[in-house]
Amino acid sequence: MNLDGFSMRALTAELAKILIGGRVEKITQQNKANFTITVRNQYQSHAIRISVAPQNPAIYAVKNSQENLPEPSTFCMVLRKNLESGRIADIRQFERDRIIFIDIDTIGAGGKIQTVTLAVELIGKYSNIILIADGKIIDALKKIGTNSSRVRTVLPNQIYQMPPTQNKLDIFSANISEIVERINAAPARIDKAIMNVCQGFGPQTVNEVVYQAGLTDLTDALIKIRDAEPAPCLVEDGGKVLAISAIKLNYFDKPVKIFDTLSEMLEAADEMIGSYTPPDKEKFSKLVHNELRRATNKITVLESELAAAENADDWRIRADNLSTYRYQFKDHADEIVTVKNIYSETGDEISIPLDKKFTIATNIQNFYKKYDKLKRSTSHILEQIDKCRAEIIYLESIEHSLTASATLADIEEIRAELTAGGYLKENRKRTALSKKSEPFKFTAPDGTEILIGKNNAQNDRLTCKIADDNDIWLHTKDITGSHVIIRCGGVEPAAETLLYAAKLAVNFSKASGSSNVPVDYTLCKFVKKPSGAKPGFVIFTNQRTLYIDG
Repeated sequence: MNLDGFSMRALTAELAKILIGGRVEKITQQNKANFTITVRNQYQSHAIRISVAPQNPAIYAVKNSQENLPEPSTFCMVLRKNLESGRIADIRQFERDRIIFIDIDTIGAGGKIQTVTLAVELIGKYSNIILIADGKIIDALKKIGTNSSRVRTVLPNQIYQMPPTQNKLDIFSANISEIVERINAAPARIDKAIMNVCQGFGPQTVNEVVYQAGLTDLTDALIKIRDAEPAPCLVEDGGKVLAISAIKLNYFDKPVKIFDTLSEMLEAADEMIGSYTPPDKEKFSKLVHNELRRATNKITVLESELAAAENADDWRIRADNLSTYRYQFKDHADEIVTVKNIYSETGDEISIPLDKKFTIATNIQNFYKKYDKLKRSTSHILEQIDKCRAEIIYLESIEHSLTASATLADIEEIRAELTAGGYLKENRKRTALSKKSEPFKFTAPDGTEILIGKNNAQNDRLTCKIADDNDIWLHTKDITGSHVIIRCGGVEPAAETLLYAAKLAVNFSKASGSSNVPVDYTLCKFVKKPSGAKPGFVIFTNQRTLYIDG
């Protein structure tokens, strides 16, 4: 969900008003797709977030900060070197495209003022940030070579080229009559014809034009849209963003929320969409998913081997029968022989396949060897299956931890756990984070504090170090989830507090959204961590069970 070129005209004007003439104080990076430029202008600092996340590419002034990477990327360092302490000279939009140029005056070699341009291309999955000087690319967040695109390459020291343009009309400069004439002459449906004729028109703007045209006519609708004062709006349905626009969208039958500025609207949309993810979260999610798939496939193989091992007696029966009747057959003569089964009380026959390469005696020996091998492997296979099932439960707990992780500190704890478990190899030294990961904190209706672990390491700290012996510990029964602690200090909690904590335990588990979910609870003094157990694993006694609807 992102703004179209029509709405970006108003966004460009809004940013220009607060930024032109300002000094670039610092540039920080939050993840591989998010950067923040802090600009000081008229005794006030403005934090401008640039996000090229494909689900919501945007540029806007933010009020709520995000954590910065402890080790910014090379591109971030290039931006700092070339832009910090520079003055914002201009902010402009390329025609009605989703491209915004930020011109910054800096002091270059010999003390001369040099203008560098930051091109912010917010074009869906092709979004990019490109630094340009004298028409040449200094560096780009996403470098695009000939292998990736035959139309346009983006590489350092190349001449910057605009994305391919289309023969469309700008509603703000072209004659409205000419636009209407082209739309009416187009063979496509009216909404598609408008998008094909007008620059920067996305689905939201087009639908609003069609809606207004239904009330009046197309000419009046286009004029009304063109001359409309900015009224940043967001349309949602059940927490899902349906549309964002610089003008009020009247065609929706759902409530439309109006904001004072486009930046406020874009920040609210970004928070609802959840486009920000801590660095490496996706990487670790894929790693854990692949390990879970590997472990699941391994169990399938082991179970088939176990089924074969459990049929080991079939090989012994074949060997015993063939040994009994061996003198009735010639070596290397038959591929299969049929005899009366010596173990059948009713005289049933048994067919025995033979390998003609071997003698009858060797076939008998091979059958006994197969029987012995399968018998010996049964206990080993059962042991491997148990280990594999335990690993799946453990990996599911890490997978659950990743869904609850929202900060760099949370991810670093999971990184350490994956490294310690041998799933991840990390050789380079990492910069220590200034903030430590903290558990979720909730307050029950009666004021009692409830703590919830975000990951296995935090679950261990919460249960074994932070909680008092007489606090209450909760966890979904035989279901992956977080440890929940009621800080009651030996005082029996109210029934509604216990139910509230049990619902939280369900919500922070794999059973979230399910009904009749069992939740065990007991005093923390009855919860123990076995020596050498994996992170997050505990044993407990004296528990009771509640059944909760998630």
